[in-house]
Amino acid sequence: MPIDIIALLTRNLHEVFGEGDDARRRAVVEEIFTEDAAFHEPSGVHRGRDDIAKIAGVIRSFHPDFVYTVTRPPEQLNDTAGRIQWVSGPPGKPAAYAGTDIGVVRDGRIAAIYLFFDRAPPEAG
Repeated sequence: MPIDIIALLTRNLHEVFGEGDDARRRAVVEEIFTEDAAFHEPSGVHRGRDDIAKIAGVIRSFHPDFVYTVTRPPEQLNDTAGRIQWVSGPPGKPAAYAGTDIGVVRDGRIAAIYLFFDRAPPEAG
């Protein structure tokens, strides 16, 4: 059965980094990440489900009202990797920031996420 990497990346965006409830976020992290997963972002690397759930909560706490909007159709490369491009900001307002998540999958779960910040397009919102 093919692995739906697009679904994993979309869930990560909305149900992990976009989730304000710690318990719901943690449940999704347990479901979609490998035990030894790593989240690579400009400030460092967060390893394991505990650290990923924690940093997602910290990031969410900085902008609790922001929503993530996918800006291009997510892409999947075989059963191993994919990318999703997005913007984030207050609903109905211009995007405050944008990014691209590159995900690597192992055994049907996310083993690594690489976050690259992009320049938000002026019309994005």
